[in-house]
Amino acid sequence: MIVQALHEIQHRFHYLPAEELHALSQRLRVPLHRIHEVASFYPLYRLQPPSQVDVKVCRDMACHLRGAEQLRAALTAQGNELGGAPARVVVSGVSCLGQCDYAPAVSINDNVYRGKTEAQLRDLVKLAAANEPLPHQHADRSPLGWKIDPYNGQPRYDAVRRFVEKRDADGIINALKVADLRGMGGAGFRTHLKWSAVRGTPGAPKYVVCNADESEPGTFKDRELLRRTPYLVLEGMILAGLVTGAAKGYVYCRHEYEEEIEVVTEAIVKATAKGFCGENILGSGLSFSLEVFVSPGGYIQGEETALLEAMEDRRGEPRNKPPFPTTGGLFGKPTVINNVETLAWATGIVLNGGEWYRDQGINGAFGMRFVSISGDVKAPGVYEVPFGQTVRDLVFNTAGGMRDGQRLKAIAPSGPSGGFIPARIKRELLPEKFVKERLAPGAADYDVLDLPLDLNTVGAMGGMLGAAFVVYGDRADMVDNALNCVEFYRNESCGKCVPCRIGSEKLVEILIDLRAGRLRRQELGVISELADVMGITSICGLGQVAANPIASVLKYFPEEVEKHLSRQ
Repeated sequence: MIVQALHEIQHRFHYLPAEELHALSQRLRVPLHRIHEVASFYPLYRLQPPSQVDVKVCRDMACHLRGAEQLRAALTAQGNELGGAPARVVVSGVSCLGQCDYAPAVSINDNVYRGKTEAQLRDLVKLAAANEPLPHQHADRSPLGWKIDPYNGQPRYDAVRRFVEKRDADGIINALKVADLRGMGGAGFRTHLKWSAVRGTPGAPKYVVCNADESEPGTFKDRELLRRTPYLVLEGMILAGLVTGAAKGYVYCRHEYEEEIEVVTEAIVKATAKGFCGENILGSGLSFSLEVFVSPGGYIQGEETALLEAMEDRRGEPRNKPPFPTTGGLFGKPTVINNVETLAWATGIVLNGGEWYRDQGINGAFGMRFVSISGDVKAPGVYEVPFGQTVRDLVFNTAGGMRDGQRLKAIAPSGPSGGFIPARIKRELLPEKFVKERLAPGAADYDVLDLPLDLNTVGAMGGMLGAAFVVYGDRADMVDNALNCVEFYRNESCGKCVPCRIGSEKLVEILIDLRAGRLRRQELGVISELADVMGITSICGLGQVAANPIASVLKYFPEEVEKHLSRQ
């Protein structure tokens, strides 16, 4: 595979030397331009040697709220003080590193640090500048007693044992149906339908891919599941493989998750040694092998078909659909693609029954989920919570309330993709059906703290519910934060769709002018026009949601927009 070969070269040299690319071209017997086509696309790869000290400060959502811009300026000043020619210390921004609960996060010579003070980071920069080895910041790997884990940290792979004994594929699919298990990566597609589709599609081989390319700002729950309960993810993949007749599974993991990659790789070795995967599983004659595929980077790789393109050694750009991966996925074969959390829940559902999962929801909702909460709360982190939990319970009980005495101003219940929802929503801004069902007679507005966090409920209100939940206090400038989110989409657009590539840049330019007080009121209409065009013409979700952050600010925070408009 070109992608993994490039990863190995960069691991040895810290960049991709020209002579190594020539050698790879000859070894794989592919034209050099094919190698460059891939190497030039992905943010992981460097075609030139890096600076002696390469500092990247995460610039997105939670880190932005916690002073990433000011930190970047301070570290840049330090780099200038240390001097050296050519620039010995280079400080730049980077898209979300998946450490939002310990914001701001910083990468120094590809070592990711989280929760460090400015003084501690300055010391690390000095170490790197002196050619001293940098310490590795280890994360806790211990189980936390989650309900998702039927083994309480001691993997037994009982669900695989049960399948080998009973061969009841229909029973497993029915359990997933009763549970109403959805895709936990954000799409919410029903898992039993996906597994059934691949099972019923002719063609061999078939594949199972775990999408662990968790790159949405504010999302980091898959990181915790991979590190603390890797065996649940692997067992879910094995079950999917055995049910659908797949022969091979890949854990597609973002490259910044080095510790998680190590943990999952170790778990695969152990599971294979004990006969739970690989050839002749538990002497049954059934086979299903597992492997980790390290992503070459980029937010767009979280889109399932862009992910497949990377695995097939091409630029990771979304495919046109149909065909869908269930019929024409990896290498054109039927493929199950599920999120980390979706696969992890499958094990407990198979062992305990669909009702066990379904009935843990509250306030009329079904099931449980893991939520990544960050921003202006006292206890950011990953929590196992029921679907239907209210915003009040999540923010003030689960996450400890607002930090620094702030009042709740807004939430982003799906990271940047769903935009911002204010603490109170005026009656006229809510869908009529939602008003009839949820608003008290005569009430002028709706308190978002009362909102049950369920796919249907949040959708009925006109919002989106994802795995990321970012909280904004009353000190947040919503125009500034909308600009931060739109810049993320501009930075991460793959460029395939022209309206997305050009439109996302135009949105950033408009918001820069708005924040600087240069935008006139009549120019605001361009935003909705861009949003409509990008939503209709973009192949994947990035272009379809890129305008949501500013569109939601225009809708819910007009007074803040008014404050920034030009008076000329």
